[in-house]
Amino acid sequence: MSVSMFDSLQIRGVTFPNRMWVSPMCQYSAIEGVVGDWHRVHLGALSSGGAGLVMVEATAVVPKGRISVACPGIWDDAQAEAFRPIVAFSHSMGVPIGIQLAHAGRKGSTMSPWDDHVMATTEEGGWKTDGPSAIGYGNFPIPHSMTVSEITSLTQEFVAAGLRAHAVGFDVLELHAAHGYLFHQFLSPLSNLRTDGYGGSFEGRARFLLETATALRTAIPDSVPLFVRISATDWAEGGWAIEESVRLSRELKEFVSTGGLVDYAKIPVGPGYQVQFAETIRKETGILTSAVGLITEPHQAEEIITSGKADAVMLARAMLRNPHWPMWAAEELGVRIPWQQQFERARRLAPRPSPQ
Repeated sequence: MSVSMFDSLQIRGVTFPNRMWVSPMCQYSAIEGVVGDWHRVHLGALSSGGAGLVMVEATAVVPKGRISVACPGIWDDAQAEAFRPIVAFSHSMGVPIGIQLAHAGRKGSTMSPWDDHVMATTEEGGWKTDGPSAIGYGNFPIPHSMTVSEITSLTQEFVAAGLRAHAVGFDVLELHAAHGYLFHQFLSPLSNLRTDGYGGSFEGRARFLLETATALRTAIPDSVPLFVRISATDWAEGGWAIEESVRLSRELKEFVSTGGLVDYAKIPVGPGYQVQFAETIRKETGILTSAVGLITEPHQAEEIITSGKADAVMLARAMLRNPHWPMWAAEELGVRIPWQQQFERARRLAPRPSPQ
């Protein structure tokens, strides 16, 4: 029987009220890794818009894991606690909320996109980046090639960050292994030239991610969904390819996107250009996937779900332009949203400021 993007989806102990999900989007607005008013308003607007899941942007598990000096972190309890009111508000709207646990690797230590230069100096809070091998990304500085002990220690930092996120109420945890960041750098033979147990063969290149996913899955309750976002292809000769993504996907439950490892990749961008990879992995492995990449129109998104190409769609820019995109989609498609009454009740019950 065909399902709609307006239908609920159960994954472990979490029921997602629909399959229109907010993709994680960097905001470059944290101070020393701590989120504040901007994130409360930004994520609150998305939570009040009727999405089935709101994913918080790439959040670093260690200071050197940030993409930029203005990206959020969750390497200490104070950073985790700053998310608590955001999580509580999302729950008051009846919307599950997740967080993307991340390490940027060689693509880190940048300024915000609107600054007049790319790399942060030491005085600006920059750092020496890490990577699987001493190979830089484009014109970025050459990273430090991580030792085995640094790799295994970082796995434990991911676990600790995941436990902090769970403690403040996040419903979903996601390991960010896409877009050319650290896990992806280990997966791809273009950036991983190691000759030890964390390089070489597919098994070696996938080891860091698989060990971390296993350790985190073991540490958190069975009821908590653990997602893994991967890049299904590098779009570059000799790089990570869809066949390896299918192989990896047999061991991981993941949500698929593509590209981001090398700056010379030729990516044929267009509406829904990455859906094919979610569809391939879903069909060849039988696991749940979601699709991302220029999904902007209600009919387009609905077709992806009803045709069985993916189990959910993740929208980014479309949700920024219209945080109430799911409600607009229902109107466009003439659908009486089955969860509308639940949402309206949640809104009525949401905490309100006390009278002064």
